[in-house]
Amino acid sequence: MTLITVDHELDFSPLHERMQHYVDQDLLACASTLVMRGTDLLDYRAFGRMDKESDTPLTEDAIYRMASNSKIITSVALMMLYDQDKFALDDELSTHLPEFGRQQVLLPDAKTIEDVEQAKSPILIQHILSHTAGFSYGFVEPETLIDRTYLGSGLNLFGDTDFELDLEEFCQRLSTMPLAYHPGTSWRYSFATDVCARLVEVLSGMKFDAFLRTHIFTPLGMVDTAFWVPPEKTNRFITMYSPNDMFDPSKPGMTRGDEPKTGQFSQTPQFLSGGGGLVSSMSDYVTFLRMIINEGEWQGVRLLKAETISLMRTNQLAPGVSVAFPAWPMPGTVFGLGFALRQTLQTGDHPGAQDEYYWGGLYGTHSWMAPDAGITGICSTQRMPGFWHPFSHDFRRLAYDIAAPSGKRA
Repeated sequence: MTLITVDHELDFSPLHERMQHYVDQDLLACASTLVMRGTDLLDYRAFGRMDKESDTPLTEDAIYRMASNSKIITSVALMMLYDQDKFALDDELSTHLPEFGRQQVLLPDAKTIEDVEQAKSPILIQHILSHTAGFSYGFVEPETLIDRTYLGSGLNLFGDTDFELDLEEFCQRLSTMPLAYHPGTSWRYSFATDVCARLVEVLSGMKFDAFLRTHIFTPLGMVDTAFWVPPEKTNRFITMYSPNDMFDPSKPGMTRGDEPKTGQFSQTPQFLSGGGGLVSSMSDYVTFLRMIINEGEWQGVRLLKAETISLMRTNQLAPGVSVAFPAWPMPGTVFGLGFALRQTLQTGDHPGAQDEYYWGGLYGTHSWMAPDAGITGICSTQRMPGFWHPFSHDFRRLAYDIAAPSGKRA
């Protein structure tokens, strides 16, 4: 699908110049940016190269590793089953996945993994959609006792070997781990969305990839979104790069990483990660976001009820709980059912960002939707890590200033 912009008099050149700066300074190998008002495309631009070594320009139909942007798609898939009355948000997870029936929780002062107590309340489906179940991820805080335990148990997406569990085996192993906190009492980024993917399988009776293909990708015409890249498409698959200095995002220099033809996505994986396993193109992902922006329907295809979309954009965290990463401060942020929510504007925020809902991926794919301002932004690269990086912040700031100029920043 060609990304066609509507006629307007807005000047996006400051945004284009800033994104080109990151490529010119060898901070990014490539980037693509897209801004919409409503479902109308205002601006789309590609910068840099598919592959630095061959100097191939970034193309419109390029395929990206979506990493945690996959979580939004998985959350939509599970909420489609909610609309079919397959579950209630306050259902105990163990009703459908019995292995999560008797969870233990690490004591606050735990010295070993045996220092646990019985969970005071069960994990609810609401909790796995909002990262409040008590699971962890194994790599976000690798020095903590819980993450060291995950890594030692093979729950490691970034190890030297492929993740060889399927979703059923994965949930069986995850259920043996103690929780980091009592369900519903805190927020921690985690494997929870992969549990959502397994729940889709159990409730639908279909493999997760088949469900996505049958009920989301094919109806919406998302022809490039999948868990792998077939050989005939690898020339469109962007090479991954990592910065030479992981701890200094402003230091030039990039090192080649995951290979398009022989790397992680060259074959269908055993582990169909709903939390981070999909690849997609800009046009595919724009189609998906248009469905969300348009209250669950796009071009005659309805995936979700409008009231379900509204529910997904409603804070699900307990009073006083907010989104928090050890390395990436996100003040004023809470979480709905699959989306982070900008609840309280911070210094420098555009007023139109109130109630913005969004998420991004570790490899540098970012998307946000601002109902108050009526605009949506997508800014993507293939940089590991690229979740919380100046390039995406600059894109967001300039997109608001250009496409939603009314009002002063906080």
